[in-house]
Amino acid sequence: MLKGLYIASTGMLNEQRRVDTMSNNLANSTTAGFKKEGTTAEAFHDVLALKIKDTSEPGIARRLGHMNMGVKIGENYTDFSQGPFHETMNKFDLAISGDGFFSVEFQNKAGDTDVKYTRDGAFTLNVRGELVNKNGDFLLDVNGNHIVLDPTQDYSIDRMGNIRAAGAEVTLAQINVVNFADYNFLEKYGETYFQPVEGAEFAPTDAQIYSGYIETSNVQTVHEMVDLIAFQRAYESNQKIIQTYDESLGIAVEQLGRLQ
Repeated sequence: MLKGLYIASTGMLNEQRRVDTMSNNLANSTTAGFKKEGTTAEAFHDVLALKIKDTSEPGIARRLGHMNMGVKIGENYTDFSQGPFHETMNKFDLAISGDGFFSVEFQNKAGDTDVKYTRDGAFTLNVRGELVNKNGDFLLDVNGNHIVLDPTQDYSIDRMGNIRAAGAEVTLAQINVVNFADYNFLEKYGETYFQPVEGAEFAPTDAQIYSGYIETSNVQTVHEMVDLIAFQRAYESNQKIIQTYDESLGIAVEQLGRLQ
């Protein structure tokens, strides 16, 4: 009988994780460049099939006797689909159409710097004429350098990311857009940054840059709300199962006490 309690409890843990993920998606539905997350769960027959085919343990086969009561919590994944564009009329607001990310020089609290990648293209010129985002991190050009411009001049940015002074033909800098062969080798850092992990490989891209636009979050609020309600109901169903088992155990204990 107690197996039912464990099965329901794992179901509650899984639904709670889903609710937390959906809540974070909704909280960032207006965050530029945000990519929504989802959760996976593994059914028993899928786990069993994988274990039967597992050849990583040579010699005598190990027993499958360790049972996982209920659903097995899977992993979070990121949906990298492109979000809708919002026109801002600010030439330093940039949106990428296609696959790829802006390269940004990130500095942590310890003062160490490395490169992060983002779809959030809300940039502005700081007091030194450097293109930075709202966190003060530097947008990088194709050579990995900061982009420094004269704040007193007007500029244009074409679809290839070339920055030119208004009316001039000379390219002052080209914005770096980086793509990866497999996005499974990217992990989130904060809300809109991504960083490659071991095994990540760069890949070519034919993405275009749209000046005066921002890529908004790809979270569909209505869809997320529907899923959130469904997950909450599933959580409540597992909760009711536990309450039912608790009442049954109470009756069993009470009757057993009378028999003694």
